[in-house]
Amino acid sequence: MAKAPVLTPRADDFPRWYQDLVGKAELADNGPVRGTMVIRPYGYGLWERMQQEMDARIKEAGAANAYFPLFIPQSYLTKEAEHVEGFAPELAVVTHAGGKELEEPVVVRPTSETIVNDYFSKWVQSYRDLPLLINQWANVVRWELRPRVFLRTTEFLWQEGHTAHATYEDARAYAARIHREVYADFMENVLAMDAVPGRKTARERFAGAVNTLTLEGMMGDGKALQLATSHELGQNFAKAFHTRYLSKDGTQEYVWQTSWGSTTRMVGALVMTHGDDDGLRVPPRLAPVQAVVLAVKDDEAVLAEVRAIGERLRAAGVRAHVDDRVDTPFGRRAVDWELKGVPVRIEVGPRDLAQGSAVLVRRIAGGKEPVAIGALAELVPRVLAEDQALLLAQSRERRARRTAEVTTVAEAVEAAATGWARIPWDVLGPEGEARLAEQGVTVRCLVGADGSVPERDDQPGNVAVVARAY
Repeated sequence: MAKAPVLTPRADDFPRWYQDLVGKAELADNGPVRGTMVIRPYGYGLWERMQQEMDARIKEAGAANAYFPLFIPQSYLTKEAEHVEGFAPELAVVTHAGGKELEEPVVVRPTSETIVNDYFSKWVQSYRDLPLLINQWANVVRWELRPRVFLRTTEFLWQEGHTAHATYEDARAYAARIHREVYADFMENVLAMDAVPGRKTARERFAGAVNTLTLEGMMGDGKALQLATSHELGQNFAKAFHTRYLSKDGTQEYVWQTSWGSTTRMVGALVMTHGDDDGLRVPPRLAPVQAVVLAVKDDEAVLAEVRAIGERLRAAGVRAHVDDRVDTPFGRRAVDWELKGVPVRIEVGPRDLAQGSAVLVRRIAGGKEPVAIGALAELVPRVLAEDQALLLAQSRERRARRTAEVTTVAEAVEAAATGWARIPWDVLGPEGEARLAEQGVTVRCLVGADGSVPERDDQPGNVAVVARAY
């Protein structure tokens, strides 16, 4: 009788495969309140690595970390009409606390533009205080009707940046810088994802923004996932909260602002972009554990050698973990590490040790081969670099293969059943976009004819990238 697969095959049921993998790779569990999640240590380790990589890029762009309250007076959200209208269906509102009804209800943070502006209006007095560049790592709550772990949850973790500038040009340039130097660089060079940078249409724009820049990724089933966004807020919030500064000319001017964010959704994106029927495949630059060294049997010489190999790999700059749990069957441990997607496994048993070799197993490229123990410290970093590049190449190949060039709404809907479509924006337009929405297909972003991010919605040659999305 054939052995049952550990995971539901992706081709049979992609959503079930995703849920299987999230659970069996010990990434997360559903929380006790609908739409919440418990992120397990391995899943949180992935998020911590994402935080570290992005935080470094955010600070390189000049922003400093701060923290703002979880609770926001409800009146704050009513000050910017478009913003409150956009978030109203998702709000969690506290009306009672301490055994009493509150004089004013408070909203559990869905995003922080309003409370940040309340303080920006106090902190900004003159042009000398600008630009003011703030980032926050926090949790937010948006009441989710159709939750899915990591992808859409009522509570999730994120970073949100908020900035104030003296001029429109400065704010616009900074939003683009975050989009390019923080998010796009991180997606490509760490997550090994072929993320498409573009501009959101008016229909898909962030509530209260004048422009939204996005990065869209194609998942393993051909659907799109919004990975990160950077917004130009214009002066909408500045006028609502009277955030002004004294210019060099001695006049009072409203600041120009940006906000930008990325979330734990990226862990779900990692699963759906790189995962296969055997589990997760973690890009080496992201992986909390880049190489795991396994003792095949309970043998003193083997245990001593696997620990020595771990030390040599760490000295070579590899994030290595030694698995010497010989009271757990080797086969089970090997399957667990495969599910978790650790890029390299190094297996050492008594026979290998007698020959001065170990078995090198590559999770991303596949295959296994005997390797001289003395060569591992030099070989493993090279293998990790090769496999990082391979994942990005595979992600790019998938998007190219599953993206169709179309000229009608009907063709776009048909193409979106299995992948993405590209259609000239002057052919589609807002009317065609509305017709697509009736079929559950959205314009993920607008891109220029040359693949660049357009300066404006109506720029000649703009192409709409359309897809079904998570």
